[in-house]
Amino acid sequence: MAFLAKIKQNFGSTFGFFADSWAELKKVRWPNRKELTSYTLVVLVTIVFVTIYFWLLDIGISSLVELIV
Repeated sequence: MAFLAKIKQNFGSTFGFFADSWAELKKVRWPNRKELTSYTLVVLVTIVFVTIYFWLLDIGISSLVELIV
């Protein structure tokens, strides 16, 4: 009996979790199309700058290692 009660309790907490998650998602303020476009642009530009930074850093460290070796 305790086993069945434990299963019932676990399913109840699982369903409660999904119900609470759904309620929280309803509270979220989703961005409109203009905001989403600008956020995406910011992310892409940041990725390009970080990529260039690490590429230049890699070239510098590679040159330094070649000079040492």
